[in-house]
Amino acid sequence: MGDSWQNVALRTLHPKLRMFANCNADVSSAKSEVQAALRVTTAAVANSTPPLATALAPAEAPRRGTAKQHGVDVLSQRDAVEVSVFVRATDSLPPVPGQQTLRGMGTRHMTLDEADNLARDGSTIFIEPADALKLPRPIKGSAGSSAPALRAPGTSTADLGDGQGMLIGIIDVEGFDWTHPDFLDANGQTRFVSIWDQGAREGRNRKGMNRGRVITAAAMRAAIADAAVVHVSPHDLEPQSQMLVGSHGTHVASIAAGNSGLCPKADIAAVLIALPEDEIDRRTSFYDSTSLLDAVYHLLELAGERPISINISLGTNGHAHDGSSILDRWIDALLTEPGRSIAIAAGNAGQERPEAPDDLGYMMGRIHASGKIDAQGLDHILEWQVVGDRIKDASENELEIWYEPQDRFAISIRPPDGDWIGPILPGQYLENLQLPDRTLISVYNELHHPTNGANYIAAYLTPFFAPDVIVGIPAGTWQIKLHGLVIRDGAFHAWIERDDPADLGDGSFFWPSFFTEASHVDTSSVSALACGQRIVSVANLDEVRRRAHITSSQGPTRDGRPKPDITAPGTEIVAANGFGDPDAPWIAMTGTSMASPYVTGVIGLMLAAEPTLTAAQILGIIRATARPLPGATYRWANDLGFGVISPAACVAEARRALHRTELKSAVPSAAFPVDAPMAAPARRRVAPKPSQTRRPPSRLAP
Repeated sequence: MGDSWQNVALRTLHPKLRMFANCNADVSSAKSEVQAALRVTTAAVANSTPPLATALAPAEAPRRGTAKQHGVDVLSQRDAVEVSVFVRATDSLPPVPGQQTLRGMGTRHMTLDEADNLARDGSTIFIEPADALKLPRPIKGSAGSSAPALRAPGTSTADLGDGQGMLIGIIDVEGFDWTHPDFLDANGQTRFVSIWDQGAREGRNRKGMNRGRVITAAAMRAAIADAAVVHVSPHDLEPQSQMLVGSHGTHVASIAAGNSGLCPKADIAAVLIALPEDEIDRRTSFYDSTSLLDAVYHLLELAGERPISINISLGTNGHAHDGSSILDRWIDALLTEPGRSIAIAAGNAGQERPEAPDDLGYMMGRIHASGKIDAQGLDHILEWQVVGDRIKDASENELEIWYEPQDRFAISIRPPDGDWIGPILPGQYLENLQLPDRTLISVYNELHHPTNGANYIAAYLTPFFAPDVIVGIPAGTWQIKLHGLVIRDGAFHAWIERDDPADLGDGSFFWPSFFTEASHVDTSSVSALACGQRIVSVANLDEVRRRAHITSSQGPTRDGRPKPDITAPGTEIVAANGFGDPDAPWIAMTGTSMASPYVTGVIGLMLAAEPTLTAAQILGIIRATARPLPGATYRWANDLGFGVISPAACVAEARRALHRTELKSAVPSAAFPVDAPMAAPARRRVAPKPSQTRRPPSRLAP
């Protein structure tokens, strides 16, 4: 045989899946607390290892019983552990109930044995774990009674419209307060038409869904009526799995489509993403990027022939940040149909240094490093700071390095106060090597990733997990040395994929790792999800300071494309205070999560004016009508995109974008200056009759 079955599986399985497979069920139980695409199937296995918050520092851990076992019982995982993956294949994949399929792309929940078998199928190109979703972490202000200012001052409904006939889709967290006055019409009924609560465990379930439940418009109307009779909140009758005071989802929906928002007459449909906090819930659940794709399909299904503008204020850090991931390409494919658009928050990873002595925002910002090895035989060192509780870290730390296919790098790694390990050459890997402090390291030096052809290196730092003890990774500076073996270009980018800060319950946290100031490069921190070709990537404008907010993530993408596309108001934005005190119905928040729904609302107005616009046309209009800040130019900037969004200009351009006028005679060019506004058509376009081409490429899987 020209190729072994084992080598085929090594090529087609993502390194992280290979690392998952080289564990027993107890280790997977602990990993699943922070690995979103890994879950155990029973409560017994979930409870087989202590919570990560109980981790010991290496100096405190006993020597006995903390050595890596040889001959790991991987068979113990056969039925006890599942992974959530994206699959790419040369042939169209068969549909699977409860999961998504689009030609040669699919989402699958499967055991590690099933993943291994699928990897050996001749039509399989690649199987990769779904990415962890990053919680939006806006800066929250105090709640109050002062209503928001006009979202688009200096304009009127005649200029913008009101979003009548549109569906605004919101994919978010923390719950949706559909009874808030900002969402009630003149008859006291909510403008929400649907909420799919993915985390709900009880109640009615829409046909075709394998988790959660849908709160329908009829159920919400009935709850409002019945609550008045029995003197309870409508949310007591139709509860959601998350209903946090000052909820993020409520605030976002208010900006895009509340009565105070950009589209005050649009219908609102929402999907509540489940991001469990309890360690057992996390170990027995998937909370990864496949849930975003399910949410997008659900909203497109609801929209049918109606135009829809969707907002996603969640993000991911994994993959190459070049729009080549399966999820990015899948969303791009869904956006080829007219009348659809998705705006995505660029992320809040823009801060590079503290603004005050107690400011830790930079820890969330230093996720990116880049550089260039100029010639063969030269090296480059990256400093990777592991923090945790400043003594040890109980979470798995991940680093990805991407570089050009014509180059060859080797990699060495050095623990704090340790010796160099390596070099690991291209095509080689080191899996679960235990160090004297009990940390396990895995390094994979991979060539020619199947989705973009680039070379990449994945490095993982893993605590020691056992049924009776967890030994954390020592805090400190880990060094990564890149050795130039063959250099034709030499450029590289590195990103840290990390979990959110973990509250230990005693006032302390496990903080995520980051690059030191010496290694961090303050560019290309935009969320990987916001790097897609057809989505609108949105930065946060600090209007008072006339600049991008310090936390707003920056571009460009790894392949040099201009993302973010646009900036919008996102600093101290007042909107609905979900589930809060009725006497304090409004709250201010800051983040790209607030800027993105502003753009979502503007797109809703554009589609109300011209329902047949494509996502590509919408993106082009937004870029073309952007206004630079005073003193800036029309050139794209890595923090502000092409400038500040102009709602009135966007809507005016949308109204005339598809209008064509035949000239009956030649007109001298001087008669129409370049900067003169075009006349809008005399009549507003009428939406086309429904056609099958407006349907999602595949129905929501049953």
